[in-house]
Amino acid sequence: MPEDNRELVLYVQSKKAVSVFYRPPGPSPGSIVPPTPVNVGDAATDASGSTVFFLSDDQARCVALVEETARDRGYRVRVVDIEKVGTIERLIAEHLRGVQNFPVLVSPKGPRLEGVAAFTDEALAALMPTELKNVRAMTYIKVRGGDLDRIRTLLESLPEVKELHFLTGDWDILVVLEFPSADSNKRRVLDFVTDRIRGIPEVLDTSTVVPEYSVTKFPL
Repeated sequence: MPEDNRELVLYVQSKKAVSVFYRPPGPSPGSIVPPTPVNVGDAATDASGSTVFFLSDDQARCVALVEETARDRGYRVRVVDIEKVGTIERLIAEHLRGVQNFPVLVSPKGPRLEGVAAFTDEALAALMPTELKNVRAMTYIKVRGGDLDRIRTLLESLPEVKELHFLTGDWDILVVLEFPSADSNKRRVLDFVTDRIRGIPEVLDTSTVVPEYSVTKFPL
């Protein structure tokens, strides 16, 4: 994926602090004193005269979730507070006219998430597709008539088995396998299939696909 497609923009909308009641204790000798917010009527300002802004907990949670997901999937996030920039210019320049709910996450290719409720692990993963770190393989299984629940239980007990899909047609089950990439290769995958899966008495035949490269839109 080109490097330019790895940056997303997250727009948040902070609030102006109306009043500030907290006063920190006096500074100790030699300490550095941060700007102290003071109440000046309707809006609070710090000691430099700048307006104090704060982010609501629900938006702050979205920021943390986006930053964590982006870090895990190899993306960058630029956070823009619309209360601290020219709102009209920003809406026109960034094509966000009509937005009603913040935060808004915009991907390089256009899709976006709008509003706190839209920020889920699944939605963020779909917006930031990434290469799989582990080796995935898919094995088709043909079984003879028998106790399907027993076969299912045996397959589910194997740590390498991540998904089971029961089919109609030439094959009965599709199994999704996963192996750590550091010590996995095609031979190891096929060894596992022949030793562990074909070792199940009811299994008649298998056919395995080992991708050379995989991208996922599911949470890691």
